[in-house]
Amino acid sequence: MCSAAFPARAEDLTALSFDQLLSVEIVTASKFAQKLSEAPSAVSVVTAEDIETFGYRTLADILRGVRGVQVSYDRNYSYMGTRGSGRSGAYNSRVLLLVDGQRLNDSVYGQGSIGTEFPIDVDLIERVEYVPGPGSAIYGSNAFFGVLNIITKKPRALAGAAVGVELGSYRTGKAALTLGKRFDNGGEGLLRITGSASSGIDRYFPEFDDAASNHGVASGLDADRYQRLFAKYAFEGLTLTALFGDRVKGVPTASFGQQFNDPRSLTVDRYLSVSAAFQHAVSKTLDLHANLNFNRYQYQGDSAYTPLASGLNRDTSHSGVVSGELRFLSRAFDDHKLIYGIEAFNARTRRLSNRNVDPYELVLDEDHPKRGHAFYVQDEIRLGDRLILNAGLRHDVDAEGGHANSPRIGLIYELTPDVTTKLLYGTAFRSPNAFERYYITDATGFKSGPALRPEHIKTYEVVAEYFPRQDFRASASAFVYRLDSLISQTADPADQRLYFTNLDAASARGLELEAESLGRDGSRLKLSTAFQVARDSATGERLANSPARLAKLNYSRPFGTGAGRLGLEAQYTSRRPTILGGAVGGFTVLNLTLSGIRPTPRIALSASIYNLLDKQYADPPNDEHYDNSSPPRLLQSIRQDGRVFRMELSYRF
Repeated sequence: MCSAAFPARAEDLTALSFDQLLSVEIVTASKFAQKLSEAPSAVSVVTAEDIETFGYRTLADILRGVRGVQVSYDRNYSYMGTRGSGRSGAYNSRVLLLVDGQRLNDSVYGQGSIGTEFPIDVDLIERVEYVPGPGSAIYGSNAFFGVLNIITKKPRALAGAAVGVELGSYRTGKAALTLGKRFDNGGEGLLRITGSASSGIDRYFPEFDDAASNHGVASGLDADRYQRLFAKYAFEGLTLTALFGDRVKGVPTASFGQQFNDPRSLTVDRYLSVSAAFQHAVSKTLDLHANLNFNRYQYQGDSAYTPLASGLNRDTSHSGVVSGELRFLSRAFDDHKLIYGIEAFNARTRRLSNRNVDPYELVLDEDHPKRGHAFYVQDEIRLGDRLILNAGLRHDVDAEGGHANSPRIGLIYELTPDVTTKLLYGTAFRSPNAFERYYITDATGFKSGPALRPEHIKTYEVVAEYFPRQDFRASASAFVYRLDSLISQTADPADQRLYFTNLDAASARGLELEAESLGRDGSRLKLSTAFQVARDSATGERLANSPARLAKLNYSRPFGTGAGRLGLEAQYTSRRPTILGGAVGGFTVLNLTLSGIRPTPRIALSASIYNLLDKQYADPPNDEHYDNSSPPRLLQSIRQDGRVFRMELSYRF
């Protein structure tokens, strides 16, 4: 993290009682503001204060601290797993990623980027709202296991000019410039420019340990560098936002049958997004919201298959989508809060291309534009003082996926003044994306599979939230879901070539528990745990990369005489099966952060130690993690970082 501005904390959420925290409104669950206790889901919220206190550097770091969520890293991309489903080949396409309510998932892979490829600095995040469970009744495709909404700060929160620098392990450096201004007409603007580079370290892979493969050491291939730009302007009900992100990442794992330890192996991810949102109170009982968005995503992957220049293969994709939404929130009827709207999109470009570089040979060039639209309606009905019925339905239409109806219903009942219960049912779908449908090429080992169908999920959930006093809260959530026609990347054992297919079904059940308390000394303690079992319905085997248990602890307290705070975080993940029939062991990681150190009013310092005890642990590989040997050597696990340091300094003009 590289904080480039640090205005006085107008609302320190660590100092609020839980009664006050419950009154903080969230917007993601129903597309309108509502209390946490009234949302039709067990919503998790991570605030800007949490991000600073625990030294989170990426969106992936933030998610590692969220109840029931796991994150895996294959030294190229980070993958979010939730409620027992964590296989990495889907590129996070089963979670809908929003920025200020606008879709960021691209139209080729459906990817929800959460690592360094995510194009927004975490310092710009006001809060993260994670709504687990099916969300297609409001959001359509990709809102399969949940919806993740990144709400950025208002320009006034970063007024003035500031610079920030960060240094860390693995020769990591980062610099940021932030400019915020309030104009005479009442409008306010924000501009942030960021650059970062990390050399990484040499990575050892025992599966590739022979003399011809540098004894299993990938030298200088874990480098990571990116540039970002974010701009925002708000005036009355209009908000204009633009973002750009460009990341280049070395790939040390020799994936997709590459030659191991070849410096040409890398990926490039480039995001460009421009959006306009407008809100207006048409009358005392009717609110209007409209938005128009343009999202562009470009990918490049260079793969080295032989030591010769002719062995370099370049994979590219390009997606460009124009989308819009018009919705109304009506309170015209007593005890009803009715939201209804229409969405439309035009994926004008969904291009997949593959070529051999020298000599030039075009292997694949496919472009499949797609259009679609949807109608949705949801009603929040108050049936007395203690009971809320939340019911919604959405109808989606697109040329490839056909028609899809997604209902959702929730009963929210105040059992006692201290206990709220929620009974929830929902469905969701995910249409096969362009990559899954059309990527067929011998060069990178993909072949045609059976015709793909949309995948579906049905979820039943019971939630209980307990708030006996202002300094303590607890919650429990029990869920059951069934997946049908699950789309998975699979390797043919005969030749290791990859293809996508619909598995018959999978199912899961689980229990998530969380408790949080506030101390009179300003300390805060949060504990959560998750127990889950996810299995393939045909074989009865546990799903790959699916831990049976997760546990998390977050503790913070003030230190010193100023605004300083100490944050300690512990994360436990149990043993996880791999796609090869083995398993990676369970582990516990401790992180320690000191933040808010301000030797002068204009200077702020913070420091973190991640993996404090230098725990050796690994994440499971995926189907594509094999080299070009004959027979191919498959990775059994992917080792993660040991102890890592970070220091940050910010100066405000």
